[in-house]
Amino acid sequence: MVKTSEFNGKALKPTPNTPQDAPETVSSLSGDFSHALTSARIACYDDFRSAPRITEIAPNTTAEFIEDLASTVYAQAQQTGGAIPYTVIREVSENFIHARFCEIVVSIYDGGNTIRFSDQGPGIPQKEKAQMPGFSSATDPMKQYIRGVGSGLPLVKEYLSFSHGRITIEDNLRTGAVVTISVAPEQDQAPSKHRANAPRRNSSDPHLTDREKDILSLLMKEGSLRLTDIKNDLDLSPSTAHRTLRSLEEEGLVKSIGKMRCLTDFGLGVAEDLL
Repeated sequence: MVKTSEFNGKALKPTPNTPQDAPETVSSLSGDFSHALTSARIACYDDFRSAPRITEIAPNTTAEFIEDLASTVYAQAQQTGGAIPYTVIREVSENFIHARFCEIVVSIYDGGNTIRFSDQGPGIPQKEKAQMPGFSSATDPMKQYIRGVGSGLPLVKEYLSFSHGRITIEDNLRTGAVVTISVAPEQDQAPSKHRANAPRRNSSDPHLTDREKDILSLLMKEGSLRLTDIKNDLDLSPSTAHRTLRSLEEEGLVKSIGKMRCLTDFGLGVAEDLL
């Protein structure tokens, strides 16, 4: 489940900072990597003069958790104009299994063209080797959920090198690792230009129903949501929510990214007209 909210400056609940403080249910103690037992947080910055939008990825099975995390990060980065592809984000997200999914924070900034992945796991001591094919610390239990052949970060590095981007790996403040991926800012000019020149559909168009307007407004506010979240927020039946979203997708206003729905550039322009 994905939950989005505005950060309001209130103190957050304390969380374990060291392996000794971690709860006994953490996967690292049992060798069971089938579930991510703690939440992840995504902080999306429009700029550094205001607080970020915070999205929480709830605990789930490992496969679902990685999918939810990667697709949500991708959708939010795209919404802000980023050019980093889903496959790159997915590879770095899978790497969190080495940190036992402990205290994950993903920060999106620079117009979606820089994404920082941090955790409070054991860290990455040999940072250069971690970016070379064939080096992997994946155990047999981990290999049930990831390839575990040491290809993830090398693939990311290879893609970014061809895209005028870069990857850096650093130690976190107390423990854990920080992986930052970025592409050249000029790469996001094409989508921005496309959005500026895209024809805007008039909000009074009779083909745009009140229910469709509600969904567009909701997606503009939240960034990306599952069908279930849209259904619950707008009190729609599953069939109505699915039918309306399909109509919006056919109109080119909404797109699917994994299990998430978000606005297209065209849809964002239409949603802005509704305000």
